[in-house]
Amino acid sequence: MLPVKTWNFSDVAEQRISRGMKQSSATLTIALCAVLFGLVPLFARILQADGMDPSAIALSRYGLTALVAVPFLRWRRGARRQVLVLAGAGLACGLGWVAYLEAIEQTTVAAAGVVYMSYPAFALVFAWLLLGIAPSGRAIAAAVMVLAGALLASGSAGVGDPVALLMMLPAPAFFALVIVGLSALAPDLAPREKLAATMLGTVAGLLPLAALAEPGTLLPVSGLGWAALFGSGLLTALLPQWLYVQAAPHVGPARAAAAGAFELPTMLAIGALAFGEVVG
Repeated sequence: MLPVKTWNFSDVAEQRISRGMKQSSATLTIALCAVLFGLVPLFARILQADGMDPSAIALSRYGLTALVAVPFLRWRRGARRQVLVLAGAGLACGLGWVAYLEAIEQTTVAAAGVVYMSYPAFALVFAWLLLGIAPSGRAIAAAVMVLAGALLASGSAGVGDPVALLMMLPAPAFFALVIVGLSALAPDLAPREKLAATMLGTVAGLLPLAALAEPGTLLPVSGLGWAALFGSGLLTALLPQWLYVQAAPHVGPARAAAAGAFELPTMLAIGALAFGEVVG
């Protein structure tokens, strides 16, 4: 029987993780990205209140990144399969995010954060299935601790509609798939090419949904809405995603997922300060 490789949050996939950037610097970069990702509910609820359709919100968030990144993509023969893999993961991630936006209107930001913090566990599963790296007991314990910490941190904020929480699960699952893809499934692509391929798939999946949205729901109608539109595209998508693809290959999917735990405190703070949710 062949030996089964195991994977800790502190480990990297053997020979699949790039070298260059210091692992500590890359981990801090991903933590910063997580904080920026945590701002998503703030902008999303402003845009929802301005009457935008969830698919239009998602498309506007990812569209800016796609416009900037896609020109860097080179359709090289040897890397086409990797481009398609990342595009597929991006497509799934975009559709999952639409489900997240649909559900966040029916639950609290804190509860949404708890569900979203299940993505380290999904990352372990995808790494096992796609990379053949079985999670070690330490890795499983770390994923459980992240989710348990999320539950404790959300405290008395409430859960809202349980069905809405289940609707959110595709978002963390497919985000975990993107993490694994960026970290280890496209070694021949430069960071900007990885981002471009992922965003190409995301936009391709969101465009048909946005085209089916009701007239008048594709753009914001107020000055605050337009500010949220650009803020969402720049601060929760273009900037953190650009940094993420530079850093993720230097730490591996497990450590990348663990550093993403900084997203939850940001979401809890947004829920408490912007929407008056009780936390603790």
